Amino acid sequence: MGKTVKKQRPVNLDLTTIRFPVTAISSILHRVSGVIMFVAVGILLWLLGLSLSSPEGFQSAAIVMHSFIAKFIMWGILTALAYHAVGGIRHMLMDFGFLPETLQTGIRSAYAAFGITVVLSILAGVLVW
Repeated sequence: MGKTVKKQRPVNLDLTTIRFPVTAISSILHRVSGVIMFVAVGILLWLLGLSLSSPEGFQSAAIVMHSFIAKFIMWGILTALAYHAVGGIRHMLMDFGFLPETLQTGIRSAYAAFGITVVLSILAGVLVW
């Protein structure tokens, strides 16, 4: 029989001590925003179906959209859409060679994506409220 090798690897299970680089955070948030948009399609289709079902359905949809929770959810959906679009444009600029694929450019473009998303999120808040 073969020898068993004991692996002496450090194990770090405390996630609060791990510091992700901004490029990793940007990538993770891009995926999360995609999942949020996928779920949002169901919500938006339900609201559209309700509003198109009848005049009473339209009134029901209008009443739903006047609640704070519905406005907050709509703002969240628009913010996720904005971040996903900005992150997608960022990736396409790199893929097509308009931005060099260096660590420094990745860091700067991630911060730029965050900044642009904050501005778009504020505009979405003004639009919704």
